[in-house]
This record gives sequence, C-alpha cells and structure tokens, in this order.
Amino acid sequence: MQKAPDFIQELEIWSRGFNSIAGVDEVGRGSLSGPVVAGAVIIPSGFSASWLAYIKDSKQLSASRRDFVFSKIKEYKIPWSVGVVDSSRIDAIGIVNATSEAMLIAIAGLVIAPEFVLVDAIEINVPFIPSKAIIRGDQISISIAAGSIVAKVFRDNLMIEQDEIYPEYAFAKNKGYPTEFHRKKLIEIGPCLIHRFSFGPVDHASQGKSS
Repeated sequence: MQKAPDFIQELEIWSRGFNSIAGVDEVGRGSLSGPVVAGAVIIPSGFSASWLAYIKDSKQLSASRRDFVFSKIKEYKIPWSVGVVDSSRIDAIGIVNATSEAMLIAIAGLVIAPEFVLVDAIEINVPFIPSKAIIRGDQISISIAAGSIVAKVFRDNLMIEQDEIYPEYAFAKNKGYPTEFHRKKLIEIGPCLIHRFSFGPVDHASQGKSS
C-alpha cells in the first residue's frame, strides 16, 4: 500500500524558521481542452484536524472525497488560491510555460504571502521566495497534495460548466482529456473554441485529419 503524504517536508522547513509554506500543484496539463489550473494551499504550522488524513494525491481520490476535503479547507479557513491559464494562452506560450504561469498566479493570489513554496515536480522561479520541487510531491507532501485537490475540484467544475456550452464533447465526464469518445468527436465535428490547437490531436482534427 502506498504511503500517504505527510508533513515531513514541511517540518524540516518549519524547523529552519519558515512559518508559512505553500504547497502547489497543477491539473489539466495533459488535457486537450480547457485551462491548466494550479492550486496553492498553506496549511499552518501545528494545524491538526481529523480530515487531514483524507488528503492524498487528487488522482487517488473519488470526486466526492475531493469535494469533502476542499469543503474542509474552506470551512477551516485554510489559505488557498488557484491560478487559471486558458487554452488560448497555452497555445501562445506552450503548456510548460503555461503551467509555471498558473502556479505563479496561484501563489500570488494567496491571502498570506508564503515564506517558502513546495512544488510538485516543476522548478519555478518565485520572486523573492525560496522554493523546492519534489518529484511525485503530491504523494509525499501533504501541502502539495492539498494543492492538487484544490486545483482538481476547481478545474473539474470549470469543465462541467463548459459541458453546458459544448455538450457534444462530454466535458462533464472526460474533463477535456483524450478519451476515446473525445478523440472520436474531435475527428467527427472538429474542435471548439476551448480546445488547445497547439496539441497534436486537436491540430490534426482542425485540419480534417485523424491522429
């Protein structure tokens, strides 16, 4: 059984005198449509609550469990923020730069300025704030895992809203990811305005080609 994320990374950083640590993660990087969204969360030093035990990498949780954790983050007034970079911006600057941009937006949006940032996998340059990238950080750091949950719930809700505008792609179910159904619809009817035209399957579909 995989070990749940914990506070070991945070404890080491708190011991060095950094009081507010933001955990940051993104979702939507591999999607063919919609934005990339980053979530940032600051769990205060010494904070304890039974629901923290439910925090894991968002991909390992059911939608209902993610919603539960996010509701608790808000209920307990845990500082959180999101950064959203839409598909047109992704096409303009590339998914790697867009992901970093979303993370920086999320960090800047926190009501408390973090003194240190823990990031899942990606090295980002946070002005005047030290940071550390952790491979598989959402499985190691509870702060990063919390950020992944916030990002996932927020983005899923955005894609459910887009499903009402573009119901033919079933965004409420696939959230823009390249499922067999989604790729089939791309070929049949072509992309819509929120698709990422710089991504191969969308580019091919927009030219009337299958991937």
